[in-house]
Amino acid sequence: MTGEKTTIRGQLVRFALVGAVNTGTYYGLYLLLLNVLPYVAAHILAFVLSMIGSFFLTTYFTYRTRPTWRKFFLFPLSNLTNFTVTTSGVYLLVDVLEFDDRYAPLIAAAAAIPATFVVSRMIMLRPEPGGRGEQEPSEPVGSSERR
Repeated sequence: MTGEKTTIRGQLVRFALVGAVNTGTYYGLYLLLLNVLPYVAAHILAFVLSMIGSFFLTTYFTYRTRPTWRKFFLFPLSNLTNFTVTTSGVYLLVDVLEFDDRYAPLIAAAAAIPATFVVSRMIMLRPEPGGRGEQEPSEPVGSSERR
């Protein structure tokens, strides 16, 4: 049980690091797109583009597993709650509470982190159809050395 807690703790730390990189990527894209698009369109496009990058970071770095097309197509499910909360939050903060549209996405993003971790972990570590199950690796993908 202790090993599993250590694994989950490590995954959560790596998930948070990926989240920080993803948030920075999203926010940079959002600010760039805000120059040419309305804020909701800028938010949606920045979100989709950063989610693609997040998939690969989450696969290789957070869970140390191989990407598959199945995981790629399921990965957006892990962001559905995040997308709903952040989009609703951005709207609420900007249109209702009159926050600055440059900062609203950062505030809205914080509430969805725990749910996103749980769902992404289930997707990334779920056994593949046909018996090719993913183990919770303790070493990076491609490492032949096991502890």
